[in-house]
Amino acid sequence: MELSAEKADRKNTSKHWSDVGPMRLIQARLLDTVRGGAIGVAEIIPGVSGGTVALLVGIYETLISSAAVIVRAFFSVFQPSSRPENWLALRQLPWWRLLVIAAGMLVAIVAAAAFIEPLIERFPELTRAFFAGLIVASLAVPIRMVGRPFGFSRLTVVLTVGAAVFLVLGLAPLNQVDPQPWVVVASAALAVCALVLPGVSGSFLLLSLGLYQPTLAAVNDRDFGYLGLFIAGAIAGLASFVVVLQWLLRRARALTLTVMTGLLLGSLRALWPWQTDERVLLAPATEQLLPALLWAGLGVAIVVGLMALQRLPASASQPTV
Repeated sequence: MELSAEKADRKNTSKHWSDVGPMRLIQARLLDTVRGGAIGVAEIIPGVSGGTVALLVGIYETLISSAAVIVRAFFSVFQPSSRPENWLALRQLPWWRLLVIAAGMLVAIVAAAAFIEPLIERFPELTRAFFAGLIVASLAVPIRMVGRPFGFSRLTVVLTVGAAVFLVLGLAPLNQVDPQPWVVVASAALAVCALVLPGVSGSFLLLSLGLYQPTLAAVNDRDFGYLGLFIAGAIAGLASFVVVLQWLLRRARALTLTVMTGLLLGSLRALWPWQTDERVLLAPATEQLLPALLWAGLGVAIVVGLMALQRLPASASQPTV
């Protein structure tokens, strides 16, 4: 029965491929490139989570499920009994779509490392206000995914998680000029969780660990030795965490999404426009208050527009081949 179901599924996939016109497929690929680019930019910006952006652009669960399949297929090398099932699932992944998303992420990371960091340094208050607007509006994404009204118990979870994240993000950053290789690997393994877990900023974690500037410099200087260590740690962290998160989404989806909402809420602490380098919050500057509100409003408008696009029938029926 399982074999017949697999054959039927593969037949349906092939039929779906034939039903997709060339222009429609090109449009879908271009959109996926933009989605990957948005995630890549988010990974460079302290305080903004790549997982949050993946939720916003509608590919979060695709990335999580695909990563889990890849991890299980890798470890099935050591478990011969599960190898056929896992390798079959691996072959059925939307590889072209994943590669296009990954390419968009890579190009955006390299470009953002060169251009966004000076922008943040020159206009820190306004850029943080803009990013805060993005996060405020994106709170609606996991809430909507829960699919039921928020009662007192869920609100308590959101506020508790949010308060914990708020306190953690208030810790002063470390400063590491020449980090040891094991520190780079361990920090990358921790930071990559931001790509998987909405509300957690990988760049902000690196900033807290004193690895943000060295990592940014390694990207700009093409320091492949450092980058190799970082990628190795990121792969290890992703393999360790993604399967656990997928299991949580499958077994306790509503609670997991509620916790994600709390993570997003608490992450706003990192994006308060007026704060010192030691993360001490300051009162709003009067002359910057209106511009900051306008930029925050722009961030909200962008997210609302993205969510509106996701509701269109064409978005729901986009090819995933």
